[in-house]
Amino acid sequence: MSNYELMVIFTPVLSEEEFKTAQKKYEALVKDNGGEVTHTNPWGLKSLAYPIAKKTTGLYWVMEYSAPTSFNEKLKTQLLRDESAMRHMYTVLDKYAVLYNNKKSSGVKNSSSQKQEA
Repeated sequence: MSNYELMVIFTPVLSEEEFKTAQKKYEALVKDNGGEVTHTNPWGLKSLAYPIAKKTTGLYWVMEYSAPTSFNEKLKTQLLRDESAMRHMYTVLDKYAVLYNNKKSSGVKNSSSQKQEA
C-alpha cells in the first residue's frame, strides 16, 4: 500500500449537498477497494488559473489516502466518467510528505517557523 494525495476540481454549479455527496462517493470508493482515507480537506470555491469549459471558478477538494497501486486506475476511470469533476490529479507521497502532512493537520509547528517567531 502506498500513500497518495488526490486533488479534484469540481464544477462550481454543484450545490453544497452535491459537493459533499461527491466527496463521500470517492471516500467510499477508496474504502471499498481496500484503501484507507487519512485526511480530507474541502477547500471550497476558488478561482482557476485559466478557464476550464468556460468556467473561471471551481470547487477544490483534497484527499490523502493509502491504497494498493492498482486502485489508481479504477479511481482515474471513475473521475473521468464523472461529469462534475473538471480536473483531477493524484500524487504519490513519500514518507517525508506523509510526516509533514501529519504534522500540519495536527497543528504542530515545524522547527523553522518556531525560529522565525522567536
